[in-house]
Amino acid sequence: MARIAFIGLGNMGFPMAQHLIKAGHVVIGVDVNNEAMERLIASGGNAADNVGAAATGANIIVTMLPSGNEVRQAYLGADGIVERAATGTLLIDSSTIDVATAREVAAAAEAKGLLMVDAPVSGGVTGAQNGTLTFMVGGEEAAFNNAKPILDLMGKTIVHAGGPGNGQAAKICNNMVLGISMIAVSEAFVLAEKLGLDAQKLFDISSKSSGQCWAMTSYCPVPGPVPTSPANRDYQAGFTANMMLKDLKLAQDAAKSAKATTPLGAGAAAIYDQYVDSGEGTRDFSGIIRFLRGE
Repeated sequence: MARIAFIGLGNMGFPMAQHLIKAGHVVIGVDVNNEAMERLIASGGNAADNVGAAATGANIIVTMLPSGNEVRQAYLGADGIVERAATGTLLIDSSTIDVATAREVAAAAEAKGLLMVDAPVSGGVTGAQNGTLTFMVGGEEAAFNNAKPILDLMGKTIVHAGGPGNGQAAKICNNMVLGISMIAVSEAFVLAEKLGLDAQKLFDISSKSSGQCWAMTSYCPVPGPVPTSPANRDYQAGFTANMMLKDLKLAQDAAKSAKATTPLGAGAAAIYDQYVDSGEGTRDFSGIIRFLRGE
């Protein structure tokens, strides 16, 4: 049984922490939202006043934070994780952030004798709740081997993507594909509507032919063909448009830094930027089809 500090108890972090509690670990949580802290306590966890207090005495520290700024502050700030964690402590950052920050924090952790992995996730809130997340893990082999048993409690697929920062690289590349493909699938359904082709017929054909992709078969943006997709719930978010835009912007920042050519990724970022600006940022990202219809 480990003593685990969990920093960030939002829609993803809270159910992830619950799985660790159910596995018998002692979980000490920190979040700026008092209601999140109360939920954790009700689930059998404990609360700490701040990051430094939670990190003190922890064997493992997991973070799930909104952006690189919060991650940098939690790890590198005064009285933060790197300062307070004991030598040999395992650090797992499951936030989705820029590659440069992930590598900066990992280097600082290594210099203090800490084991660290960047382990962003795919699978959304449902995956977090069901313990079926995919973890894309960057870090040294020893750190990955130490992290895997903990990640196995929260996810179904754990992939070591390489050295520090490579988990973040895998996440932003994957979500660039997803953002582009959701726009492509949505455009196809909008065109089908204009041409008088029934949405179910298009799905029956494309889901079994060369148009097949995850955005089509698992997350279809029109109601009906995939009953579990957000399209059947007025695009209630599993993964918000705001979050997709964040990941697409991270991909564009990385592309500029690496001098990679990503015209479709840039186009997808621009379209989602307009969608979010229209006031739909908290809806599911598959609701982009409504924007493409002109709704």
